[in-house]
Amino acid sequence: MSKKPVAHKARKRFGQNFLQDQSVIQRIIRSISPKAEDALVEIGPGLGALTEELLANAGHLDAIELDRDLVPILRTKFFRYGDQFRIHEADAMKFDYTTLCTDQKRLRVVGNLPYNISTQLIFHLLSHHQHIADMHFMLQKEVVERLAAGPGEKNYGRLSIMAQYYCRVDNLFLVPPEAFDPIPKVDSAIVRLTPYETLPYEALEVNQLQNVVRTAFNQRRKTLRNNLKELISAESLEALDINPGERPERLDLQAFIRISDHLTQAEKE
Repeated sequence: MSKKPVAHKARKRFGQNFLQDQSVIQRIIRSISPKAEDALVEIGPGLGALTEELLANAGHLDAIELDRDLVPILRTKFFRYGDQFRIHEADAMKFDYTTLCTDQKRLRVVGNLPYNISTQLIFHLLSHHQHIADMHFMLQKEVVERLAAGPGEKNYGRLSIMAQYYCRVDNLFLVPPEAFDPIPKVDSAIVRLTPYETLPYEALEVNQLQNVVRTAFNQRRKTLRNNLKELISAESLEALDINPGERPERLDLQAFIRISDHLTQAEKE
């Protein structure tokens, strides 16, 4: 195991837990399988444990780091790569990922995402889905379970539906707390999100779909009749072959798209 240098102490406000277990790092690298032709982007490289292996395999990388104290540490550590290692001191939540797209290559995004912003950041990245080839993230285990959950499962919800609208989701493997320094109080997991080149099911208006899903899950223990009453009548739900007495977690993506498309068409009439 590589040890974290004393030069930098993990900061709670950035949700920092530095990956240090080499066996886990190598397993992540095998899952990503980085290559020289890839347009690699790492979010939150921290002290560069994963960065080191990504650069060793691909030879170049764009890194996005918010903690300004880590930037000189990373620049020094990877100085030998010259312009092949570019670090952007920026907030990953506000970063325009299209600026990294060159030669028509789609991005391969990697990151050990802070637990406090992981869901928001994934939604931000999904808005750039057409520019992304795949994403490999270290996340809190429960977030990965939500991403991968199907209809009827307890973790199924807004994040599941919208992630699966844009991507194939693969829950790869668990990572124990002991793999990090400092040791977090939660289990972690690695997930792969692969955006579809052609969406298998496409809504007429994705903003409408997002609104329907958000509204449906505002109070997940209530029925669709109650949660969606401001948007659509029970009779209209029945006409779409959807039981208004069902709870939202029972509906699959296609059912939510039927509701969304019905509302979009009604607005145009």
